[in-house]
Order: sequence, then C-alpha cells, then structure tokens
Amino acid sequence: MARIGYARVSTKSQNDDSQVDELTAYGCDKIFVDHGVSGKLSSRPELDKALAYLREGDEFVITRLSRAMRSLHHLLDLVNGTKAGGYQDGLKARGIGLVVLKQGIDTTTPQGRLTFHLLAALDEFQREIIVENTHEGLAAARARGRTGGRKPKLTAAQIKHARQLYAEGGKTVAEIAGLLGVSRQTVYRALEPEAVAR
Repeated sequence: MARIGYARVSTKSQNDDSQVDELTAYGCDKIFVDHGVSGKLSSRPELDKALAYLREGDEFVITRLSRAMRSLHHLLDLVNGTKAGGYQDGLKARGIGLVVLKQGIDTTTPQGRLTFHLLAALDEFQREIIVENTHEGLAAARARGRTGGRKPKLTAAQIKHARQLYAEGGKTVAEIAGLLGVSRQTVYRALEPEAVAR
C-alpha cells in the first residue's frame, strides 16, 4: 500500500510548503503538485498523473477538499466514478481510499465512509431541491402562457414566404436564407413539412 499525496497552489507566487509538509508528515510516499492552476479549471495535469499512478490498496491523500475538488459534486464523481465527470472508474471501484486531512475524511475507516456518505446525501438533497425549484418555475411560467426554449428565428409569415419562394422554384435555399437573414438549416427546417429533398 502506498500513500499518494496531491497539492495545488493557485498562483505561481503561492507557496506549497504547508501542504507538502502536511502530506509528508502523514507519510506520503509520493507527492504530485500543480502550480498556478485555478480551482475552477478542470485541467490539472499533476492531479491526472496522481490518479493514474494510484493502484489498488493505495490511499489518495489531500490536505483539504478544495485543493483537489472544484465542488462536492466533483468529489463524488472522483470517488464513485462517472463518465460525465470524466472519471470512468472512481477511486472506490479501483479499491483506493481517499484521505482528506483537514476535514477528517478517510474512506478506509467506517467513520470516514460515514462522513463521505453524509456529504453525498447532502449533495443529492441539494440537487433535488434545484430540480424541484426548476419544475415549479417552469410550471408557473407555463401558467402565465410562457414556454421555455429559444425564440423561433422565423415568424409564421416568414415561413409562409420561404415556402412560397421555394415552391415557385425561382430561388435556391441559400438565396432564401440570405433574403431572410438566417442559415440554410433554418430554411430547411421551415420547409420540412413540404418534404424537401436536401
């Protein structure tokens, strides 16, 4: 079993000494450090290297969640693994423990797993509230006669005019699009009920 540490500093001038010292004191065998990388950026080369270096039975060690994760959702993706989050196989599936020194999370212990599951439950609860609020907002908008989505690029009169021009055969789709100030695809969509061959 190896302990693999990861540290990140946001700016070139920021010092990583305190993180590296804590990871070394914890007994990390190898430490990867990203310098000058913002927490908002998804591209962190050293984090990717650290994750690739880990093997079954290892521990992935960070000082604080904010050093490796952009959000709680990102943490859950990292541990549980999701294609959407960019982690096809999470730490859990690979048999790797996660240790977060400052927050007292250690998924190799029952207490650490409990803390992690509580965080996961809070994240799920937050997502459900957002979805519920979105649905309520959409229902209220529909009740007032508003529907979501993008405004149509062509009015009913413009669609009628485009069909008429096309039916007369004097204009190409590209010319009709130029006249109406839209793309050819928009004109094709307007002509679809006419079963126009593209």
